[in-house]
Amino acid sequence: MGYTLLIAEKPDAMRKIAESLAEDGTLKRLSTNENVDYYEFIRNGKKHIIVAAVGHLFNLSPTGRGEWIYPIFDAEWKPVFEVRKQSSFSKRYFEVIREVAKNASDFIICCDYDTEGSVIGFNVLKFLCKAKDAKRMKFSTLTKEELIDSYENMSDHLDYGQIEAGLTRHWLDWLWGLNLTRALTLAMKNQVEKGFKILSTGRVQGPTLALLLERELEIRRFIPKPYWQLELHCKVDGNEILAMHEKDRFWDKGEADKILRDCEGRDAVVKDIVKRQHRQMPPHPFNTTDLQSESYSQFKFSPSQTLNIAESLYQMGAISYPRTSSQKLPIEIGYLKILKALSLLEDYSDLCEDLLKKDKLIPYEGPKEDPAHPAIYPTSEVPDLRKLTTQQRKIYDLIVRRFMATFADPAVRESINLTLAIDENIFIAMGRRNVSLGWVKFYSPYTTLEEQILPEVRIGQRLENLVINMLEKWTEPPDRYSQGSIIKEMEKRNLGTRATRAEILQTLYERNYITGKSIKVTKLGETVTNVLKDFCPRIISEELTKNFEEEMELVMQGKKNRNEVIEDAIVFLMEVLSEIKRNERKMGEALLKGLMESREEERRIGVCPKCKGELRIIRSKKSGKVFVGCKSYPDCGNSYPLPQNTKIIPLGKLCEKCSTPIIQVNRRGKKPFSMCLDPNCPTKTNSSYKNVFKNQSNDNA
Repeated sequence: MGYTLLIAEKPDAMRKIAESLAEDGTLKRLSTNENVDYYEFIRNGKKHIIVAAVGHLFNLSPTGRGEWIYPIFDAEWKPVFEVRKQSSFSKRYFEVIREVAKNASDFIICCDYDTEGSVIGFNVLKFLCKAKDAKRMKFSTLTKEELIDSYENMSDHLDYGQIEAGLTRHWLDWLWGLNLTRALTLAMKNQVEKGFKILSTGRVQGPTLALLLERELEIRRFIPKPYWQLELHCKVDGNEILAMHEKDRFWDKGEADKILRDCEGRDAVVKDIVKRQHRQMPPHPFNTTDLQSESYSQFKFSPSQTLNIAESLYQMGAISYPRTSSQKLPIEIGYLKILKALSLLEDYSDLCEDLLKKDKLIPYEGPKEDPAHPAIYPTSEVPDLRKLTTQQRKIYDLIVRRFMATFADPAVRESINLTLAIDENIFIAMGRRNVSLGWVKFYSPYTTLEEQILPEVRIGQRLENLVINMLEKWTEPPDRYSQGSIIKEMEKRNLGTRATRAEILQTLYERNYITGKSIKVTKLGETVTNVLKDFCPRIISEELTKNFEEEMELVMQGKKNRNEVIEDAIVFLMEVLSEIKRNERKMGEALLKGLMESREEERRIGVCPKCKGELRIIRSKKSGKVFVGCKSYPDCGNSYPLPQNTKIIPLGKLCEKCSTPIIQVNRRGKKPFSMCLDPNCPTKTNSSYKNVFKNQSNDNA
């Protein structure tokens, strides 16, 4: 008689599931010659074996000829190690699953319960296990209690709705990505014999880049306008009160000057006092986008970095599944049990005790729901905080405090508005004080409620006029998107999914379409978007992307057929690709021009401190090494060494110590850092700078 084979999505999840389901003394850790672990255990008197994939073991790959041509609409699922060289390690896991599946009598899919996890499990089952159906476990945490419950209540069949929706998404993304990337790249390549680069766009990538460019153009078009404000400083009982003229902004300086003259040296009279109390409700529980946005705000972790850290916490059982749209915490997760477990950690013990005294625990939930998973929350299996990395500790603390805050009372604030009159001119002083901190105490240090205490006064009281200042200010352009705010904007516009938005943003950085933490669209990103807008604007249409997202939801619900959606996409792509073919020469010329300008832009570092010429990144013809040199060479021989095999980004700032341009150095797999170019600068005493330049010489021949 065969055994039951369980398919997990990742090795850590496999281990947690095996440890949770194994009856006492039955767990065996097995290993292959290539160091791939899997487990055997007994459950309900029957032998079980659990193996793990390492994410997707299969990718879509074009069938037929291998040349770079388009359009291509035929593809097949192939082992990922055959499609992508960087995934060669996955072959070991592939072989283990295929071998172990031969003697299995039945199968259980225990991959993550979402569209991606369902596709991973389905493909493993279909191509390696040669089976058509399996039982399905559903869980939102990797805690022992929930995994046992998931096993005992698993469904008898696969979750075909999620599988079909996931397969549809893979096909659409493949069709868009492959065909449009080839079309753009070949349009440019055909205009030059060498020096081209791969240009990509996609179903979500294109509209997202267009959204970022729209903000970039708003900033460029912005013309600052001057305005003036009148600021009154009064004194009462030794305390100072600051009040602003009720008009706030004066666009006519003459009007502000006249009021200033009329009010100078004249005392103010308290005309009205208005006190109001209002409740500030707790924050909603985290969904994926909220966590990514808050993590960026607090720690400057990128969205993909945050998701990776949260995934590692989930794999160890410390938090619930981090890919969710939900802002709701169902009572079934066990509020009481979680808080009691958290109270054992010193950092949270007092806060948890406060919550445990409440008669009833009711979280302040948001409106967003997810049928697959609740909001992100800490589990009752609290980790050893000493074993967490610094980054894991930060994300865990953020999630724990957000979870506790949702159960806390509202914060109560009192606002005090004083209306001060100098004849007919009205000035307003505003004060704020905290009556009760409520949830803020639990979510500290990630939020604070500032206070502005005003001294006690009475209506009719005269206040000494110390001075009135006229402030000249200028209107400011809209802020650039940050990595946190663009993720929220993508969610608002229904661009991408909770699982893909971070990846799309990362792709835009890697393609050099955008740069900086305060996101700026590069010349190349602007060119690609403008070319698409001019010649095939439908590619960057938000409405088109939203339409396909809605259709994929219908596929999940069983109301629409996957093949029907894919056929519609192919018809659309045929039309778009025909447009590109007709305009290939013009598009190629524009793209090539943009690429050349982009490369010039990347090479500019700043102003030469010696001759005021232009500093540029130069590659030595003799050694092949890069360095920074002055464009005025040979008249100016100023140059600086650069670390090799890195990406250099000019920051547009000068060093405070030596007035040399500052650059950011990005090294693969390591944290970026900033430095000034001058190797003799006092800031270079730090050993990390010396390590970067170790064994590197400045050969600028």
